[in-house]
Amino acid sequence: MQNIDRITIDPDICHGKPCIRGMRYPVENVLEWLAGGMSIDDILGDYEDLQKDDILAVLAYAARLAHIKSIKGFAA
Repeated sequence: MQNIDRITIDPDICHGKPCIRGMRYPVENVLEWLAGGMSIDDILGDYEDLQKDDILAVLAYAARLAHIKSIKGFAA
């Protein structure tokens, strides 16, 4: 997996949500930006403290979560 160690979970940052490198960029926000049509370059242009490897780590983290066997109770 691509740099998945860039994803950190700290109860003192963003209420313990997975974030990028301990910064206040939750994985869920980055996924929403990508799902909304932003490109990696768009994100990097808007958030200069992020790196391409951070975005790739978010995608790798999401891919790993997609390996679960059941999503009972998942709301769309």
